[in-house]
Amino acid sequence: MGATTRTTACVVGGGPAGMVLGLLLARGGVEVTVLEKHGDFLRDFRGDTVHPPTLDLLDDLGLGPAFRALPHRLVEQVQVPFRGGALRVANLKALRGPNNHIAMVPQWDLLDLLAGAAAEEPTFTLRRNTEAVGLRWSGRKVTGVDYRTSDGDTGAVEADLVIACDGRGSRLRAEAHLVPKSFTTPMDVWWFRVPRAESDPAGIVPVLSPRRASVLIDRGDYWQVATLIPKGSDPVARNGPVTDLLRDLAAVLPWLADRVDAVGSWDEVKTLDVKLDRLTRWHVDGLLCLGDAAHAMSPAGGVGINLAVQDAVAAAAVLARPLRAGTVSTSDLARVRRRRLLPTVLVQTMQRVIHEKALRPALEGRVDIAGSTKPPLALRVMARVPLLQWLPAQLVGRGVITESTPDFARRAAR
Repeated sequence: MGATTRTTACVVGGGPAGMVLGLLLARGGVEVTVLEKHGDFLRDFRGDTVHPPTLDLLDDLGLGPAFRALPHRLVEQVQVPFRGGALRVANLKALRGPNNHIAMVPQWDLLDLLAGAAAEEPTFTLRRNTEAVGLRWSGRKVTGVDYRTSDGDTGAVEADLVIACDGRGSRLRAEAHLVPKSFTTPMDVWWFRVPRAESDPAGIVPVLSPRRASVLIDRGDYWQVATLIPKGSDPVARNGPVTDLLRDLAAVLPWLADRVDAVGSWDEVKTLDVKLDRLTRWHVDGLLCLGDAAHAMSPAGGVGINLAVQDAVAAAAVLARPLRAGTVSTSDLARVRRRRLLPTVLVQTMQRVIHEKALRPALEGRVDIAGSTKPPLALRVMARVPLLQWLPAQLVGRGVITESTPDFARRAAR
């Protein structure tokens, strides 16, 4: 074992929840160290949706202008296609506030922005190429983590509190014997890219065909495509020709017909093993789980990042003072869970309904909106009643509870 260092809060995982929490705690005067196992944030096909509450947070942190300078696309509505047209089912422009849209930005750009802002705080440390490999204990209390660097060096970080932001396969969660309650999901997801032409539609384009359900996400010069496949079917499905992916899409969206060979190999298609679960208890003494480590979300609605960021904001608001005072306790950790439990349960309930009422029938070939000559009555009603378009926009865009940025973290825009 190599060197042992000490900090007040050790955040494991440099994703959206971990970087936001590290920045907020540092601005609250807490000594915080973030451990990120990779040397950079450059991973493709991660969640890239930045929702209105996160945009509000960036404005409050003084990072709004810098964020808007990043290459990004705006999503202001969601449409459902059918043969001969499309109907709008969610209008984000109807939401309150200036940030009434979803920004599509590469996650690595967002994380680099947060890391740069956090680096300006004297109590913040980001250690890249450093993977937490185990918890350190004193009796039943977590007192830190052991780590291994990409060079093979080992060491330890002692901390008053360890915050596990290490994703839905959290190693720290497992070592603390925190077992999530899992819900069945009907699908996994294939992610791949397709070139985008200027004449293509803009925004988010959902597609239901007799064989597959997909979502095309406008990323400027390319489409990021999510195609749903039945749960566990990836190994068998890859035995077919990869060109079938785009031929199926082009059968419904003729403007893709000139790009049916854009995906040349199955190596270009990444698989997401979809999980939906949540912990009944998010902590043990000295350890708190946040984001996907506390509640893995389905990609339905694209709300996972927003929920994780809101977890981080709530945790910073609750924990900054006791961490500074050296008095953080299990009751403080339980407060974070109580504060975030309702939005977590409501979002996951919404996702379970989407799974059973829309995605499972589509995967089983029982629904084909895209092949219909006339859209279903429910969609026609939604297209005509603005209030009905506001409701899904509110649930997806802002959720049910939005955390306020702590006063200690606010800065003027630069």
